[in-house]
Amino acid sequence: MSKVAFQGVRGAHSERAIYQFFGPEAQTVPCRSLEGIFEAVENGQADLGMLPVENALTGSVPRAYELLMERDLRIQAETIMLIQHTLMAAPGAKLADLKRVRSTLQSLTQCDQFISRYGLEQIPSFDTAGSACELAENPEPDLGVIASKLAAKIYKLDILQEEIEDASFNYTRFFIVGDEDPPRAQRCKTSLIFTARHLPGSLYHCLGEFAERNLNLTKIESRPRRNRPWQYLFYLDFEGHWQDPVAEAALLGLLRRAGFVKMLGSYPMATTPHPDEKETPAVQDSAEGGAGA
Repeated sequence: MSKVAFQGVRGAHSERAIYQFFGPEAQTVPCRSLEGIFEAVENGQADLGMLPVENALTGSVPRAYELLMERDLRIQAETIMLIQHTLMAAPGAKLADLKRVRSTLQSLTQCDQFISRYGLEQIPSFDTAGSACELAENPEPDLGVIASKLAAKIYKLDILQEEIEDASFNYTRFFIVGDEDPPRAQRCKTSLIFTARHLPGSLYHCLGEFAERNLNLTKIESRPRRNRPWQYLFYLDFEGHWQDPVAEAALLGLLRRAGFVKMLGSYPMATTPHPDEKETPAVQDSAEGGAGA
């Protein structure tokens, strides 16, 4: 049974992603930061890490990609989870009693229409599940929290309303990271980082290595290099395994044209769940068991 590290406290969306991917018996290891996920795997506290890398509404998680560049863990798999926001309160409180609501700024923004409808004062916090834990420890009858349904169950808060998010297609993509390369799957995706040389057409020619071989790029994004002002790293995903003949030829061509290339991994490709799908019993039941660290 794998121990899987995540950022946050019990009930975080990242912990939900662990149960969705590994099942309710997974052992979870909470970490204070994204860096802590890498440290937990590197020092043996966890076998794998669940790393949020991209949200369908708000885009990439910059620090996650910086850590993939700086550290040497490999991508083992990806999973995509539908983010559903739940309004909860101290036991006995009613929606009409609430005057304030606390959650992360991102979660508050994603529930703006619901919050405005009820005229609630927004209180940004660092963590969704952490807000639920704090409310359980210090109940305030006029304060609500937006977090996962899992957090409400763990901290024994009353669920006042579910699925209060503005958009039904709010997905987060996670990488499962570890020390080794995963077994080859039937449908794979490959992630890498590269830099283009400071020459006219350099990026065009780098990407042309994939276009000429009909390889489908599913993501490309530039990020500043932290140690070199006005230079950029390009994060790229394409469909296929790096050992496929056409992919191998494209990578060899990229190595000739780019200034730097780092492979992050070839791994099984995930499918996006339908918005009508609810939380699986595995995710719901994990709140009652002893799966948490």
